[in-house]
Amino acid sequence: MGHDIHLVTLGLGREIFAVPVGCVIEILAMRDLFVVPDAPPYLAGLTHVRSQAVPVVDLRRKLGLSPSQATHQTRIIVLEVPTPARTLVVGLIADRVIEVISLRQSEIGPPPDIGTAWGSGYIAGIGRHCDDFVIVFDMARLFSGEEVAHIAADTVTTPRAAPVEAA
Repeated sequence: MGHDIHLVTLGLGREIFAVPVGCVIEILAMRDLFVVPDAPPYLAGLTHVRSQAVPVVDLRRKLGLSPSQATHQTRIIVLEVPTPARTLVVGLIADRVIEVISLRQSEIGPPPDIGTAWGSGYIAGIGRHCDDFVIVFDMARLFSGEEVAHIAADTVTTPRAAPVEAA
């Protein structure tokens, strides 16, 4: 008998993904971001959350999906992501946040075996909720290795306003 896992579900197009409730700091409406020059393509920019510069990742680009225009439902989910080296605070852009759900551990299975290697390392498991598949992220693997180093390097300094040139 498994215990319940509480998840925040989010949508990218028709697909439903989930992050553990315990990782979520807050959920923000989409806002303008400070663009970081020479950042990886999935790093949409920086935003301020409680006086802290937070890198914001375009989840669509991170997962290799085509980008989409922000709508009134687009959200930034600010997360605390435990990694082997440290805890990373990062925002994820999602098309929409759906709801908080509970799934039993026994209701979450491994990613399917398709007979060949594929980039499923960021998937902790796949569950079902209301007849939909829910892909549960392994947060540490979603932000692992070199990518964490990129994000950390891009956010070492707090962005400053560009100087105003004299007329």
